[in-house]
Amino acid sequence: MSTARAGTDVANVLFAADDRRWAEYEGLLIAACQRAGVDIHLARDLPPDAVDYVVYAPNSPLQDFTPFTRLKAVLNLWAGVEDVVHNATLTAPLCRMVEPGMTRGMVEWVTGHVLRHHLGMDGHVMGQDGVWRTDVPPLAHQRRVGMLGLGELGTACARALAGLGFDVAGWARSAKEIEGVDTHAGPDGLKKVLSRSDIVVLLVPLTPETESLINADTLATMPQGTVLMNPGRGGLIDDMALLKALDSGHLTHATLDAFRVEPLPVDHPYWSHPRVTVTPHIASATRKETASEAIAENIRRGEAGEAFVNVVDRERAY
Repeated sequence: MSTARAGTDVANVLFAADDRRWAEYEGLLIAACQRAGVDIHLARDLPPDAVDYVVYAPNSPLQDFTPFTRLKAVLNLWAGVEDVVHNATLTAPLCRMVEPGMTRGMVEWVTGHVLRHHLGMDGHVMGQDGVWRTDVPPLAHQRRVGMLGLGELGTACARALAGLGFDVAGWARSAKEIEGVDTHAGPDGLKKVLSRSDIVVLLVPLTPETESLINADTLATMPQGTVLMNPGRGGLIDDMALLKALDSGHLTHATLDAFRVEPLPVDHPYWSHPRVTVTPHIASATRKETASEAIAENIRRGEAGEAFVNVVDRERAY
């Protein structure tokens, strides 16, 4: 076991993630903390009662936080916290990952696939059959996009799509205001957004309230011919209900990046369905360079007695 460093100006940081991430992050985290003016001792094995911060991947073997008696915060490496937020042994603040690289990656994936469906690009890419088709797509302002989830990522994507001229409506559990976006909240707001959208994008967090948010009832609310995109969480979708909506032609396509089981099993019907595009959870990923800066900033805040940023609301679970 690594020995914790003593001293009032040294923060002991436990890195609780796999070998690959340790190799990627060790030098970057130390350098980022140095730039932030924070002296840290970073290790993978520290006495629990000496740990000030845990840099954490929820699939880490560390699941019992009870021995960490001086813990100031757990700093999640991922945006999703559904695998740790309900851990009753964790009483210190839990901070989810929000960093500009992740946000930029999500904006690029969402705008790219919205434009793909808006322009009907699949028909040209897959239809090189010698037939001269002259169907002209509508302009962006004639295409209605519904953004479900208006957190950091959803808001950034909604703004980007509105900036391209799309008619964007957004929904969140609580009221939000975003310039250029028609925002709604609550159950009635969800129905309004779904019923007026040609393309629906899922970026809500996965909580008990949003589990299977897209189900037979909400799918029936969408107009005939809607395209569904899910770069959020696999548990947001009732898979059987979605497959039925695709088979019936009520939805024309689903572009999916997140799934209940990952990697997606080779025999899952999504792989072979002609109206489904599978991308292997690549819509957005934590970028280690900018993520290290975000972690260092929260450690700096903790050592300076300032409030942490991106703290998870345990009752809302995000």
